[in-house]
Amino acid sequence: MIQNQMMITIMSFVMLLFAACSESSSDPEPTNPPAEVSLAEQNILRAMELTDNAVSAHFTGSGMAMARYYNPFTGVRSDETGSVWMYTAAIEAVNAVLHGLQAHKEHGNAALYDEHFEKYAELLGQLYDNADYYLGTFELVSYTQTKEWSVYGVNRGNAKGTANVAGIENVYDDQMWLVRELLESYKITGEAAYLEKAEYLTAYVLDGWDSTRNPDGTERGGITWGPGYVTKHACSNGPMVSPLVWLHEIYEGESDEITYRYIDADDKQTRKTMQMNKSDYYADFAQKVYTWQKDRLLRSDGVYDDMRGGCSPGNPQTETVNGTEYRKGITCQDRVGPAISYNSGTMLSGAADLYRTTDEEAYLQDVKELSDDSFQYFAKPDQTHDGYHSYDISGFNNWFNGVLMRGYVDVHPFYGAASEYIGTFQQNLDYGYDNFLHEGFLPTNLLVGWSLTANNNRTEGMFNFAFAAEYAVLARYELEK
Repeated sequence: MIQNQMMITIMSFVMLLFAACSESSSDPEPTNPPAEVSLAEQNILRAMELTDNAVSAHFTGSGMAMARYYNPFTGVRSDETGSVWMYTAAIEAVNAVLHGLQAHKEHGNAALYDEHFEKYAELLGQLYDNADYYLGTFELVSYTQTKEWSVYGVNRGNAKGTANVAGIENVYDDQMWLVRELLESYKITGEAAYLEKAEYLTAYVLDGWDSTRNPDGTERGGITWGPGYVTKHACSNGPMVSPLVWLHEIYEGESDEITYRYIDADDKQTRKTMQMNKSDYYADFAQKVYTWQKDRLLRSDGVYDDMRGGCSPGNPQTETVNGTEYRKGITCQDRVGPAISYNSGTMLSGAADLYRTTDEEAYLQDVKELSDDSFQYFAKPDQTHDGYHSYDISGFNNWFNGVLMRGYVDVHPFYGAASEYIGTFQQNLDYGYDNFLHEGFLPTNLLVGWSLTANNNRTEGMFNFAFAAEYAVLARYELEK
């Protein structure tokens, strides 16, 4: 009896085992787990996600009017319209995404490029087209001529080309950020219109260079914040260095010429013109602007002050020379801080570009010293979390810090130690994304997160685009470093 029961039990077990085996053998082949996404691809995917959400939240209508603020907790878009500088942050993000996609294609991921590039190229065109709401025309008396210019005003007009741009209503640094992005757009798309507009705005900016002479015959130099100002800022000089180098490279080896306007060094009054090779002209100005800022605004702690000037008279003055009115040179030399991260960032990029094209060791030395000094000054270790570096995020510093990060990326090919500094931005972005991403948006403070009060969580549009641009720049960096 016991033996019979044992036999039945054994046979039952065998049948169950056979059934289990038969069932498993009829199952489909197990699928392989998805391949791990590289950091470079993760960065570009996050960049596109943040860009798409920011565009959807901040732009309305066919004219793409930009709301300065958006709250992802309440879905409320502010009535305040962003300035042209804030608007340009969107162009910066799209350019960075396009460059990131191009880098992926060049490194074997053509599928990612094929799927997304055309979409962002079209968005780029729409952004430039609607930037014309900030465009206006005025006549300017400068140091060497009187001329009518069509440039970008601080504030958006009611129709394209109608913005108020006279006097303090336009500033040179806004044109510089646009020149930079137009050239980035030209490099990635090859559209000649972008280069043409970049050169036009460059001519306007360089018309603001103080070409009047000191008693010893040297140029006073420096570009004021705008045609309606007398202060010469780091932000209205440093951002122009890299675009001037790029223009030099675009025309290198070509015979294209440009009219150079200057003031005679001997009598210090006579306005003169001469034709110059474009490539040489842009290269010379890149070095002049860089040298002016380094000589006058570099601090003893190795970073850059904010501006030069601020003393009376506080408004631009004119003088009459040989019956013609010109802008008077600025002799005020008061120096004013504070140090702001982007002012060091633009000079990092400028020094890297100048070193790449000249091989002058002085620029390489500047790259190394400014990289180390700026990181020591602006990055605060273990302030919020152990193992993380905090950067000041008050005011507009979230965007300013992105310019500093880009500077470290630009110098990295020549100074490998910059990888440590770049890594802190990757850490902070990832911490914010992994812990605080809400409805596709990152908080202003990546290491602390959102307010518990929903209404206090409005975000700056330019910060949302800045985070996207940083991720895209880091995507390209990971592929090319």
